[in-house]
Amino acid sequence: MQADYEFTTDWFSRFHGVWKQLFEIAPPSRYLEIGSWEGRSACFVIDTCASQRPMEIHCIDTWEGGVEHDPAGMTDVERRFDANLALAASRAAHEVRLVKHKRRSSEALAQLLAEGGPEQFDAVYIDGSHQAPDVLTDAVMGFLLLKTGGVIIFDDYLWAMEDAGKQDFFNMPKPAIDAFTTIFQRKLSLAMAPVYQIYARKTAS
Repeated sequence: MQADYEFTTDWFSRFHGVWKQLFEIAPPSRYLEIGSWEGRSACFVIDTCASQRPMEIHCIDTWEGGVEHDPAGMTDVERRFDANLALAASRAAHEVRLVKHKRRSSEALAQLLAEGGPEQFDAVYIDGSHQAPDVLTDAVMGFLLLKTGGVIIFDDYLWAMEDAGKQDFFNMPKPAIDAFTTIFQRKLSLAMAPVYQIYARKTAS
């Protein structure tokens, strides 16, 4: 990625290679992400995919932070997101339409389904709340919005706020992701991937 973005954290760069492989197979023209933070993943998608075609990118975040974040710093996080995405879109080879949804993911996803129906997006990235009930809700609604043949990506599969052996089952993405992939296994094809992210292609509605 270009060096002039304004990022203060990097939880994403280690996955660049896998994402490039996924998007070489099927570059998304409509991309949805839940949990955007400073915009590093969305900027990567623009840098990688908008060189090939026009894109529409939907980013959902409250920019209030989760239980693990200091809410006092979230105004600056959102400001960096806005600046980074504007920069990425301004220098893309093709037009980028950015739709920013500043609200809870359940509300934004419900609105997208109500207004546009299912199967709108080529790729869905889930990296919002790490609370298991929220992750499961995002997964099911994100799956409905994903086109058949599209890819759904989960971040922070092994994340936990507590120390090993003391994890709160409901304060982890893993139980929700496991439940989703088990229940939807006949409609998904799981890909080999680094264990900290889970990648699956939608094979049936």
